[in-house]
Amino acid sequence: QVQLVESGGGLVQPGGSLKLSCAASRSIASLNVMGWYRQAPGKERELVAAKTNGGSTNYADSVKDRFTISRDNAKNTLDLQMNSLKPEDTAVYYCNAQFLTYHYWGQGTQVTVSS
Repeated sequence: QVQLVESGGGLVQPGGSLKLSCAASRSIASLNVMGWYRQAPGKERELVAAKTNGGSTNYADSVKDRFTISRDNAKNTLDLQMNSLKPEDTAVYYCNAQFLTYHYWGQGTQVTVSS
């Protein structure tokens, strides 16, 4: 069992940057995959970026070259640096951790990109 708490969301202008953070309640070193998902109103929850325990990364095509995921097993944190934000990035962003076939979820943090 692990609790995940996201922070760092807010309102930014197009082209701006935000850094999201996810704090886990226990060690994340043994978790297979950790990642960030997002869900916009009326849309399905989608994978934004993920990082395996071994350091491999996977990004959605829509965020490649703009977002960077980082995983710090020593601090039990998962971050998402978001640059060059676009209005279509507006969504609730969720931290996710995978253990075997089970997914743990945070409560989400709102990101709004608007002028």
